[in-house]
Amino acid sequence: MPDPAEQLQKLYLSGFEIATHDRYPQCVVLSRGNCSALLQVSAQGLSLLGVPGWRMGDLFGVLVEKDGRWVFQLKSEFVDATAERKDELQRFRSEIEDLLTPRV
Repeated sequence: MPDPAEQLQKLYLSGFEIATHDRYPQCVVLSRGNCSALLQVSAQGLSLLGVPGWRMGDLFGVLVEKDGRWVFQLKSEFVDATAERKDELQRFRSEIEDLLTPRV
């Protein structure tokens, strides 16, 4: 199993912000730019919990389709999911997954 502390260091050195949140005591909040994700310790080291989302205050909204358009939703708040925002989120997720994948 990869060492979660080493994985966190790798993420930090790659420019990700690392924080905790009272709402998610068993997770680490990873952010960069306007994107955020939750990480948890698993049998494979750190792994994503759910899907990354768009930062909305101190939480983040998830990508959903509403009334025929894509938005980031956090409770009753919405942010348009423009192509640029979806691309930023995809790059964010891809980089996290790449950095968390063990190298042999």
